[in-house]
Amino acid sequence: MSPPHKIFILDTNVILHDSSCIHNFDEHDIIIPITVLEELDQFKKGSQIINYHARKFVRDLDTLSTDKLVNGGLRLGEDKGKLSIRFEKKVHPDLVTLFPNIEKADHRILNLAYHIAQEDKEHAVILVSKDVNLRMKARSIQLSAEDYTTDHVRDPDRLYSGCRYEEDVAAALIDQLYEQDGAFPGELIKNGVAFTPNEYVVLRNGKKSALATYTESLVENEFVIKRVLKQSVYGITPRNAEQSFAVHALLNPEVKLVTISGKAGTGKTLLALAAALETRSQFRQILLTRPVMPLSNKDIGYLPGDIQSKIKPYMQPLYDNLGVIRGQFPEKSDMSQRLQRMLDEEKLAIEPLAYIRGRSLVRMYMIVDEAQNLTPHEVKTIITRAGEGTKVVFTGDIHQIDHPYLGIHSNGLSNLIDKMQGQKIYAHIDLRKGERSELAELASDIL
Repeated sequence: MSPPHKIFILDTNVILHDSSCIHNFDEHDIIIPITVLEELDQFKKGSQIINYHARKFVRDLDTLSTDKLVNGGLRLGEDKGKLSIRFEKKVHPDLVTLFPNIEKADHRILNLAYHIAQEDKEHAVILVSKDVNLRMKARSIQLSAEDYTTDHVRDPDRLYSGCRYEEDVAAALIDQLYEQDGAFPGELIKNGVAFTPNEYVVLRNGKKSALATYTESLVENEFVIKRVLKQSVYGITPRNAEQSFAVHALLNPEVKLVTISGKAGTGKTLLALAAALETRSQFRQILLTRPVMPLSNKDIGYLPGDIQSKIKPYMQPLYDNLGVIRGQFPEKSDMSQRLQRMLDEEKLAIEPLAYIRGRSLVRMYMIVDEAQNLTPHEVKTIITRAGEGTKVVFTGDIHQIDHPYLGIHSNGLSNLIDKMQGQKIYAHIDLRKGERSELAELASDIL
């Protein structure tokens, strides 16, 4: 029995999140309110990802454009539903007192969706929006409303951590790791759960233990458990097993993409920056970047001064981490002066994410901080800019999201971890223990 046919009405923010969204509704029909096209017109100019989505959607719509779009709808393909554009309707009598401000775009979309639901009782009519408030308003008038979930991670609580603990491992296997170039097949750990490439493991047997990773051996396509050494990077020493694993992944030249997740104070950005500095000779430039996400309604344009003055408040956390690394060395030491020279010569650059779009990232060590505030499409755009010899590192906390339309299920970092798991050139580690200070760890745990 085929599933019941549905009608989905799209809000503007769905298209700004994913310009290809109309191809993800299978056999169901899609309606674009004319109000949405009016709103998209306001987003067409600019260099942000939402501006790209607005332009792309309008161009794609133009290629489909026939009179059928406003006269019954245009079928998107075989076994696909119809796409149509609907004009506004007068305020429905049921909504006159409930939503008197009909000039508001959300209310105009809501009004059209309600009209369609009242006129078509045979099909389920669903408003799709990433705006929680609009979804609640829709449900308050018995109109079905859903989030756009195509790129959602189904269960963030079971997201790949990149690390596991194995108890009661044979002592002889642990001893073997401490031998020169010691390694053994992962199948010898009989726990019934297969390892994934570049997964990290803490092996224990009583008082014996070892840090290891499941990595490719000298024989192509053959993987083994190999010991991970605790290693300091540019004056920063790992304080726990997960941090040691993170450093290993950050230094591994075979791993081109690294994600590091964890709550505040776990050392994500600090370790990534220190590892980049440790391997600086392998790269043309170290680039640190993060999305500009103000915590108020004022964006970067309201700040006074030149461009550097504008971006400095948003980039300050990166400068703070650089200051921690610089503080490991005497003020006039060679290492401290070398850092300053790298900044002066732009061998080490700190820029907002919006300014790297369109660049060719060749032989760069690129660190993207606060990646949980990126959409899956933004993450994809960044990675696809990586040229030969480039390493990309994403850091962030999937539980601390400032973006109004992203959540733990839908942010780009969660999506990246979920989709990349098991790839040979990818490694991930979830940092669990805060190391900033006892106070910061206490606040993170109980507040």
